[in-house]
Amino acid sequence: MRDKEFVFENRDEAGEKLAEFLKDIIDKNSIVLAIPSGGVPIGIKISEKLKIPFDLIPVKKLTFPWNPEAGFGAVTVEGDTFINEEAVRMTGITEDIIKKQKEKTINVLRERNRKFRENRPFPDLKGKTVIIVDDGLASGYTMLAAISMVKRKKPEKIIVAVPTCSKSSVDRIISESDAVVCLNYRTGYPYAVADAYKEWYDLTDQDVLYYLKKEEKDA
Repeated sequence: MRDKEFVFENRDEAGEKLAEFLKDIIDKNSIVLAIPSGGVPIGIKISEKLKIPFDLIPVKKLTFPWNPEAGFGAVTVEGDTFINEEAVRMTGITEDIIKKQKEKTINVLRERNRKFRENRPFPDLKGKTVIIVDDGLASGYTMLAAISMVKRKKPEKIIVAVPTCSKSSVDRIISESDAVVCLNYRTGYPYAVADAYKEWYDLTDQDVLYYLKKEEKDA
């Protein structure tokens, strides 16, 4: 699937294919953590197929106030922050704006944690193999923030698993994880996660809740 586009029907199929690649490298002490929103259906499918626990890791990209689609880094619900210094330099965004956007984003993540996880204690990751999943890696900053949060909880191993990724994102995260599993590795530019999927749409909070309730019912 290297350098190909539209290789997955949807996120569910991508999760199934990813689970096949993961089955030989996980162990009985593994847990899958999905980055909302796009990583949720993929993480649930991996959890179902491999019979391992599932949870969410609330992380979100930091966006420019004038363009909510463009990011300059990422932050976790616990405040782990990674800034894209090049994007900051090129746009001239100020420290004050960065601070305000970070506070705003953390508040969104806290609300998501309440809505999606009901503020449950975060799972104990000490000594575990943690699989962090998303629907794709464009810049890699969101994943870097997730890895940082997980590392602090002293897992045995961190595996990043995504259906699709850009070369630059893998270069950015590979030294921070024990393994990166990506089925659709793309070296071309520009890169868009959506181009790996025939059926693509941004998941709403209601979509995420639907998947979570279905997962709870099927568990």
